[in-house]
Amino acid sequence: MSQKLGLIMALILIVFAAQNTIAAQTLPPAVQWIPQDAVISLELSQPKTLLEFFSGEKATAAITALPAYQKQASTPKFKEFLNLINFLEITLDTDWRTGLAKLTGGGITFAICPEDTVILIIDAEDEDILQKLHEILLNMARSEAEKKEQPNRVASTETEYEGVMAWTFNGEESHTIIGKRFVLSNRPEGLKTVLELRANTGAPNLTSNNAYQTAKLAVKPGAVAAIFANLKPLVQIPNIAQLLEQQSQNPLAALIFAGIIETIRDSNWLALGLHIEENTLLFRASLDGKTVSPTSPVAFAMPGKSGEGTLPNLSVPRRIAALSLYRDLHGFYAAKDDLFPERTSGLIFFENMMGIFFSGRDLTNEVLIETRPEIRLVVAEQEYDPAIGTPQVKFPAFALIFRLRNPEQFNEVAEEAWQKAVGLINFTRGQQAMPGLIIDRPFQGKTKFTVAYFSTSGIEDKTNLEPRFNVRPALAMPGEYLVLSSTDGLARDLIDALHQETEQTLKPLAGTHSLVELEGGQLASILEANRKTLIRQNMVNKGSTQEQAEAGIDMLISLIKLLNSAKLSIGVQEGLTRAQLEMKLNLQ
Repeated sequence: MSQKLGLIMALILIVFAAQNTIAAQTLPPAVQWIPQDAVISLELSQPKTLLEFFSGEKATAAITALPAYQKQASTPKFKEFLNLINFLEITLDTDWRTGLAKLTGGGITFAICPEDTVILIIDAEDEDILQKLHEILLNMARSEAEKKEQPNRVASTETEYEGVMAWTFNGEESHTIIGKRFVLSNRPEGLKTVLELRANTGAPNLTSNNAYQTAKLAVKPGAVAAIFANLKPLVQIPNIAQLLEQQSQNPLAALIFAGIIETIRDSNWLALGLHIEENTLLFRASLDGKTVSPTSPVAFAMPGKSGEGTLPNLSVPRRIAALSLYRDLHGFYAAKDDLFPERTSGLIFFENMMGIFFSGRDLTNEVLIETRPEIRLVVAEQEYDPAIGTPQVKFPAFALIFRLRNPEQFNEVAEEAWQKAVGLINFTRGQQAMPGLIIDRPFQGKTKFTVAYFSTSGIEDKTNLEPRFNVRPALAMPGEYLVLSSTDGLARDLIDALHQETEQTLKPLAGTHSLVELEGGQLASILEANRKTLIRQNMVNKGSTQEQAEAGIDMLISLIKLLNSAKLSIGVQEGLTRAQLEMKLNLQ
């Protein structure tokens, strides 16, 4: 009986000891080892999802098919890199994708803290492969240090925290391995802070930070990764503070970025979540800056009523980019004394020119008041008529589209101002004995519009024209819209698009004040059309050889081709400023 009791007691002790061992190996979330005053933290909770997206069959096929990749793959340095990967695969007995998934599958946490301290924590799924890789890297570091006759650069020390062993490969960084967790800091003090938080579980850490807790709630569930930024110390960094100040004092920048700059200055935190849906990356950002009040100088950029917001972007053939803004130009210029207490020379020049073009009308209360807050910009690749000619350097066409309050009353005012501007250009060019613009008034459907152009009738070779032939400025006023276009071709496309839009129910994007869209394929097309010019500019400006310039430009074009489209929207929802960037990639 006593033998059986002893056996039972032994079994109980073994189970109890095993449970204690398991409990000892269970690590808290990595973010609990990040200091409370961290300025920026990145939590990659689903590394495998991100790894599959960027290294899966579709992505690998798309990247390896790029000419720039194939060219780079033939270089000696790239072959050395592949040899290193092959060596690691053989030594660790795994392929690089599986190995990387095992090394990072538990999550990655990265933080930037005060005093330029950086902390990286990687949770592996396989402790054995983590230890093996560290041993390989340790031996490589020792070998490299011995070659440079600096053997003391690689060292290991036992810390005062529960006998944890720490290493350094270069005498500066410091790292350790605790179970399946790899911890690294660029400074020994950073690793010490992490180990102190590990030892004292009750000490304040990043999860104790109220701003961090609130920001985490703003990230939608299912995020592959999340970023938290403490904005208060960031906006006080001299370079960032100076940049924000410069943008707010520049009239054009203040108009475009109105509300955004103020929100960044006002906010305590920023939260950013990354979501993946098929071939699409979705970045959703939130800031807690106060909602702009109706009496604020930047209220002109905020939809004031429920349901108000930017209009959807216009779609035209060969579109490269489109921008839609909610900006009350009348409110903007009426607040100019508050926005720009010291008027710049550029603003004074603008006011003087507008006084000439609009025959002395008050710019604020007689001109800008005629525009609605919905403003749109379209950029598109040009399609050149061989009968007119093709420039050597091909510029994209661009157009501004304004929505008018009283088009019947304002159309003639706009037409007069536009023709005065063309007349001034012709007068200036005439003084320099250069050819001027010829004005014509063609039709597009039932809409009559105005275009000015440089004649090519006296030019024999029309395949290599000067850059000025990219420009054929046009003014069109279809319905309640006013279109200022750099070319008549884009003006025609916009007239058709606006007529089509009026036949449908036009719904603003409620609460959204800024919307930007970019087409990767069309952007790559315009760059390819100007490839020779870009290579020459690269050689002149950077002193590159032709081979280097070609490689750089081709790499840029190849990367842009991977982007199908990008869409950025910014607005106010549920009392928070929210931004969403949607990037669709070409991974077919």
